Amino acid sequence: MPAPPFEIVTDPGVLAGYLSDASNTRGHAEALVRPRSTAEVSAVVAWCQRHAIPLTVTAQRTSTTGGPVPEGGWLLSTERLDRVLAITDTHATAQAGVMLGAFQDELEARGRLYPPDPTSRDECSLGGSIACNASGARTYRYGPTRPWVEAVEVVLPTGEVRHADRSTPIPADWPRVAWTEPHVKTATGLYPADNLLDLFIGQEGILGVITQATVRLTARPERVFSVLIWFPSTPAGLDFVRAAKASAALSPRCLEWYDRHSLDLVRERVPEIPAAACAALWCEQECTEATQDALMEAWLAAIEASGALADDTLFADDPASLARLRAIRHAVPAGVNERVARNGMPKVGTDFAVPDRALDDMMAAYEATLLPHVLFGHVGDNHLHLNLLPRTPAELEQAWGIWRDLYARALAAGGTLSAEHGVGKLKRPYLAEMVGPEVISAFAALKRHLDPAWILGRGTMLGYQV
Repeated sequence: MPAPPFEIVTDPGVLAGYLSDASNTRGHAEALVRPRSTAEVSAVVAWCQRHAIPLTVTAQRTSTTGGPVPEGGWLLSTERLDRVLAITDTHATAQAGVMLGAFQDELEARGRLYPPDPTSRDECSLGGSIACNASGARTYRYGPTRPWVEAVEVVLPTGEVRHADRSTPIPADWPRVAWTEPHVKTATGLYPADNLLDLFIGQEGILGVITQATVRLTARPERVFSVLIWFPSTPAGLDFVRAAKASAALSPRCLEWYDRHSLDLVRERVPEIPAAACAALWCEQECTEATQDALMEAWLAAIEASGALADDTLFADDPASLARLRAIRHAVPAGVNERVARNGMPKVGTDFAVPDRALDDMMAAYEATLLPHVLFGHVGDNHLHLNLLPRTPAELEQAWGIWRDLYARALAAGGTLSAEHGVGKLKRPYLAEMVGPEVISAFAALKRHLDPAWILGRGTMLGYQV
């Protein structure tokens, strides 16, 4: 094979930093490329297609599904596509490697808001968040990434560069993906799109390399206050969640759940947790100076009317108190990571969402788990993360058995395999259970049409087929 007309890195010491993601899955690759422009990305992809070299796109490797972990071939890092290109009152355009949190901070300093807020916002890239249709706490109010993306520039697996917005039709000769997604928050499989833009959002890097995006902005809220509510039991907390979602007086932008194991995990570092608390709900409310007092009173009235530990409720509306509540919120995942490191075993986590009618049953199933675990997440979307924390290889095997049982329960209830993390490589064996073999065949037909040598994202979402 002739030498490629661009720089490749083969130093094992450099490659080692690109071979795993947040799932702790580790892969292998022969080379790394770090292009600085769409033209360079196009040249790399075309070369790999011509020479049948598998190519895995990697951004900041915050994925929990193994998607950016290579199974041989080359890695293409988007880290040097790092420029913000334009900002107006209504839209912003940036290259795919821009760090999402820094990008959002720049927008908010100008009084604008780009709402998607994955937990990894300060560690992930804009392009990566679009490729997996990322969500977060604010998804309850604003939805996931998809509705906020107006256009993308994408390099197809042949090296062809395409621009796509919602007025761009899917080419007539491309196989169509037509299926019915579950009626829950979901980030599973290829989207049944009727335009080219929506097809590339959430495709996990198997249909193309996103190199640039234009996103829609809204006004930054004048004010935001947070509420941390403690409950003596799970039923009391779930009753409040239902009341808050149905309330005409409240309009939370997030409803985040923490179970008793979450609270136990961080009690030593968070003295504010009441001894009687068995669950907690963290909420945010947007407001103005004129509406803040009335909204705070409405929240307090709702809390006092519920089964909450009302006297211990924490309100935050200034930088210091908001930072204190954020510290409590982030202490939970930090505590989980510490426990995983101490156990020396990987955690096994769920990412299921279910319809409203199934929340109580799903919560009961989570809480019945006998292995050490921590349960927290986006209860407003009926989307909770059960983090199973095995301590031995036998418990790890048991944890995956529990995961499979819970997945079957979620599917039977009309839920989804993944509400926000995507399929990647780790969940690929379970995708067909949700979508069925005919839909898998449709996904594969489109993939094969766009990627004749099946080079891009090999092993992610779909098994390798040529």
